[in-house]
Amino acid sequence: MTPFDVDTARKETPGCETVVHFNNAGAALMPRPVLDSVIGHLNLEARIGGYEAAAAANDDLEGVYPSAARLLGCAPDEIAFLDSATRAWDLAFYAIPFRPGDRILTSEAEYASNFIAYLQAVERHGIEVDVVPNDESGQISVPRLREMLDDRVRLVSLTHVPTNGGLVNPAAEVGRAAREAGVLFLLDACQSAGQIPLDVGAIGCDLLSLTGRKYLRGPRGTGILYVRRERLAEMAPPMLDLHAATLVARDRYEVREDARRFESWEFNVAAKIGFGAAVDYALGWGIDAIRVRVYRLAADLRLRLDELPGVRVRDVGHEQCGIVSFTVDGMAADAVKTVLAQHAINVSVSRAPSTRWDMERRGLTEVVRASLHYYNTVDEIDAFCRALHAAR
Repeated sequence: MTPFDVDTARKETPGCETVVHFNNAGAALMPRPVLDSVIGHLNLEARIGGYEAAAAANDDLEGVYPSAARLLGCAPDEIAFLDSATRAWDLAFYAIPFRPGDRILTSEAEYASNFIAYLQAVERHGIEVDVVPNDESGQISVPRLREMLDDRVRLVSLTHVPTNGGLVNPAAEVGRAAREAGVLFLLDACQSAGQIPLDVGAIGCDLLSLTGRKYLRGPRGTGILYVRRERLAEMAPPMLDLHAATLVARDRYEVREDARRFESWEFNVAAKIGFGAAVDYALGWGIDAIRVRVYRLAADLRLRLDELPGVRVRDVGHEQCGIVSFTVDGMAADAVKTVLAQHAINVSVSRAPSTRWDMERRGLTEVVRASLHYYNTVDEIDAFCRALHAAR
């Protein structure tokens, strides 16, 4: 494989001049082409007007759909652009026509926002939520999932990469089991998109949500929903407007036939253009190449952290990605984050309520989360470990 051109990646990332950014699972540093596309459109709006600027940028706006389709291995008409991964996931979930007695199967590391939606569906529809146990590695147990699948299961919902660590759940194996059972499969790819290749055909998911701000390095306030074409007819968007549907008579409307039925008329035009630029930028590097570099950097950081006294790496699973979670004996996670910030090093903190089932099972209340990207370097890992060691 061709060596990764880290120097170019860093030159095209203005933030690399000021911070060591190990918070890419929060919001990555935007590259210059993405930044220029967003600012350029905002300047155009200021000069000629918002509607007029959108019309002038129509080709860029329409280009988002084939770009996202290339990222996911699907068709452009299976893509909807939303203002966040949360909104994308919510619109997919709340469009599912649950019936009393239906079951949802999910994982121990499921994200809290998703679980809250499950519990609301329990209250509204009289359904059940069952958590599939982990296997010995800490990832969702596919054999147990298969045992739990029955004719009452309406949905298998999985977080691909949980918020609290480097675990990569076996999405394709879960998809295979769901497909064989004829069950709807929703994948939350918020933290995998941009660092892990995603092919919805190979994964076997019917629905997938992702964000632009994390490993895709796009602007905040951007997200994508993928809906398999064969599933569109059974999905009833919880909200409609004159973009998602057409008022064909005084007493009748018709919903769009493509995934854009989940969109709304108003959106952040500059952010959407920036999202498209970010996807194209990532595809230009190659997601396979990105994964190799990100995984190597994260593996190096885990090895280095294991050598530091009092530091405990908390990542689990057969496959581990660019997110490295750890605790430091005698130091609260916020204290670690503050010390590192004093050295211009960015990390984040993940707390038990965000992944309650997993954190409580492992006896954890919080972890420090360092998430690396391809523009990070071994020298930055060295600086990170020196700062952490000095704090001890």
